[in-house]
Amino acid sequence: MLASGLASFLARRGIHYGWVMVGLTFLVALSSAGAMGILGALLLPVQREFGWDTASISGALALRLLLFGLMAPFAAALLQRYGLRRTVVAALALVIAGCLVSMTMTAPWQLWLSWGVMTGLGSGMTALVLGATVANRWFASRRGLVLGMLTAANATGQLVFLPLAAWLAQHEGWRVALLPGLGACVLAGVLFWLLARDHPADLGLPAYGETAVTPPRAAVGNPVANAFAALAEASRSRVFWILFVTFAICGLSTVGLMQTHFIPLCSDFGMAEVEAASVLAMIGVFDFVGTIASGWLSDRYDNRKLLFWYYGLRGLSLMLLPMSSFTLYGLSLFAVFYGLDWIATVPPTVRLAGAAFGRDKAPLVFGWIFTAHQLGGALAAIGGGVSRDALASYLPAFYLAGAACLLAAVLIFWARPSRRPALA
Repeated sequence: MLASGLASFLARRGIHYGWVMVGLTFLVALSSAGAMGILGALLLPVQREFGWDTASISGALALRLLLFGLMAPFAAALLQRYGLRRTVVAALALVIAGCLVSMTMTAPWQLWLSWGVMTGLGSGMTALVLGATVANRWFASRRGLVLGMLTAANATGQLVFLPLAAWLAQHEGWRVALLPGLGACVLAGVLFWLLARDHPADLGLPAYGETAVTPPRAAVGNPVANAFAALAEASRSRVFWILFVTFAICGLSTVGLMQTHFIPLCSDFGMAEVEAASVLAMIGVFDFVGTIASGWLSDRYDNRKLLFWYYGLRGLSLMLLPMSSFTLYGLSLFAVFYGLDWIATVPPTVRLAGAAFGRDKAPLVFGWIFTAHQLGGALAAIGGGVSRDALASYLPAFYLAGAACLLAAVLIFWARPSRRPALA
């Protein structure tokens, strides 16, 4: 009822309801990513309270990243089978429950259950797949721009909550630091349930950029079977495997490494935790600009060339980071340079997947590609912790991530879609 009234009100003013869906999805991505992104900032406070080693804590975060990615293809199928509202609200409820459970933990297995399993499954039920699904269903034009906006919300949400979380953890305790993100998740869940709709046709509207109302295809079959069927078809394509490998490197060089280990790395070089979190927040601000710009560019230019520059410049920045002075001033230039490229890879990757596999299958296929992103992230999260414990340094992990990005820059030119989508 509320959605229909709002859609009519906006239509009289020439505003398509798809932009409401963008706003709602933006809020969901920002809040859930914010609740999850601060966990890296809480690694040191939790370690100080319980005395657990770095590998144990980063292992739980790696499990979260792994499950976050493994859920992605099934999330696309769940969104198709059960609808946006039910899937999103269930996902946010699981994230909130996992964080609440962690507030009472006393043993490492409880950390792995709460921060690892519960938040990993909950955040993975939506992740970037939700943005890709909304963009594909609600927009026939400006899809790249929408993808850029929604991707920016996810990546920026992981970072902009960090200074507040680090300050609260330092002054009020790490449990209090979880509360702002959880409050945002509750607000996002309520608004999404009240106002979101699955398809434009549910409100009698065409997709943005189209003139005819297209009834949605009925969701049939088991979501798990549908996800694996999409994988079986996509795996016969070279484009799929190129995107799979390069996006794994993307995850390895962003969420797995920087989000988990950047603050402890800076602490090793004498930088205060709140200052290091501020650098990550600065990266998030510039990521917001860079990812939206990437979405705009992906509508207009060769996406493989865009990814070449993104991966190449990111690799160079990571390899030069250890040479920084590790002061707030000294890292500001890195924050601008790296931030513009933090996750600008997503819009071109989604566009390449859509060109290769078709509009209907693209969200399912991208779910599997996103799984690779989180597999790479999980590898970097646990690998960075092992490097710190075994070698007393995070630097080998950063050098290896930089080199991997340079490899991805070369590989991406092999991702040339055929003229006709591989999947109908």
